Amino acid sequence: MKKITSILLSLFTAGTLALSAQGLIKTPTPVRPAGQTDVLELKTAPISTVRVAFIGLGMRGPGAVQRMTHIPGVEVVALCDVLEKNTKKVNDMLEKRGFPKAQEFYGDTSVWRKVTKLPDVDLIYVATDWKSHATIGIQAMKDGKHVAIEVPSAMTMDEIWGLINTSEQTRKHCMQLENCVYDFFELTTLNMVQQGLLGEVMHGEGAYIHGLQPFWDEYWNDWRMDFNKKHRGDVYPTHGLGPVCQAMNIHRGDKMNYLVSMDTKAVSNPAFLKKDRKENIDAKNFRNGDHTMTMIRTEKGKTIMIQHDVTSPRPYNRMYQISGTKGFANKYPVQGFALGGDEIGSDIAPNHEDLNAHSFVSPEVRKALMEKYKHPIAKDIEEQAKKVGGHGGMDFIMDYRLIYCLQKGLPLDMDVYDLAEWCCLIPLTEISLDNNSAPVEIPDFTRGGWNRLQGLKFAE
Repeated sequence: MKKITSILLSLFTAGTLALSAQGLIKTPTPVRPAGQTDVLELKTAPISTVRVAFIGLGMRGPGAVQRMTHIPGVEVVALCDVLEKNTKKVNDMLEKRGFPKAQEFYGDTSVWRKVTKLPDVDLIYVATDWKSHATIGIQAMKDGKHVAIEVPSAMTMDEIWGLINTSEQTRKHCMQLENCVYDFFELTTLNMVQQGLLGEVMHGEGAYIHGLQPFWDEYWNDWRMDFNKKHRGDVYPTHGLGPVCQAMNIHRGDKMNYLVSMDTKAVSNPAFLKKDRKENIDAKNFRNGDHTMTMIRTEKGKTIMIQHDVTSPRPYNRMYQISGTKGFANKYPVQGFALGGDEIGSDIAPNHEDLNAHSFVSPEVRKALMEKYKHPIAKDIEEQAKKVGGHGGMDFIMDYRLIYCLQKGLPLDMDVYDLAEWCCLIPLTEISLDNNSAPVEIPDFTRGGWNRLQGLKFAE
């Protein structure tokens, strides 16, 4: 054991990684500066009209601007993108919808700095490439703005801690724009969990399995493929991890303690680059494997499994599974609930005594469950959300809730610690993989507050 420990320690950069007594690789948790406090359930002054500036108008930004035009009490103040054509196209859309044109900023990768300085902005909405997310978010909060950042919002531990410290110092909201927690199945399942229908949640699974071959060329300057070339691990974990963490009350009564990650070798992405782009690339020099899977254990003895695969010829699968002591919920590839006979009433299924947890309930019962346990925040806006759209409506609910909470001065549904926990798999899975799938400790990003709140509650 001493020899193994010595070998592992020799692989780590002094002062950045260490080996705990339990054999876990640890990353440093910076001491919270004196006078600085956490932002759990942070409330800020109500903003009757939320003035929003959008930075990044490529794939995700235009849809966000369009959705915001359907939310009362929102003013689009500024539009910013590297490319002039993107900015003007979105401004034309605003004008066609009967809104005043916004200020335009474009021309280079630093033009966003002019936007965060604007005095007449309450919220900065960031939809740029991954590598600039945290930099913009940190500066926006320093400039006195709340910030909402597309996924993933941070790629390194330094970026994660930078966002946390800046939010705590400035008392500004920093929310990750994780839309999947607002999908109707996930919201309904969360309500079922909170109502006790599934019993105690013991295990959760999530995934992002989505062949990106038709989309690789759409990313400006090839930033997404470039990141996969240079990094191993689950580089896009938040869609799968976010809903599971909410159902398991992570940093609201439980916390993730450590992870172990494994991956396959890289085959399909290098082959794509050779065939479609005629790149002379050696697969050995492509860092990210075709498939990555990560296992996590929590303080309360629960487990989570997350998968990432953006290159296999597999059907789209944004897996979401919740396994409780009394029931089971599954999103992909087939939606379904499995419940014991005592866990469902005659108002849902007259023959409820025949139910068992070895098969899914019937489509009719599933539909009745979805209606009975519809989450309160979705009830009043479900119809509008489906009309406005954005991945079936979940994007609209995400934006609506963000604006609603800012207008009312309520805590946001997701805080900066959610952002940190869901993004930390990016750097930590790479550490695990580069050390032969060694277990890596997941820091307590609340720095001691993980058990103060008991259960996730959306402000209403």
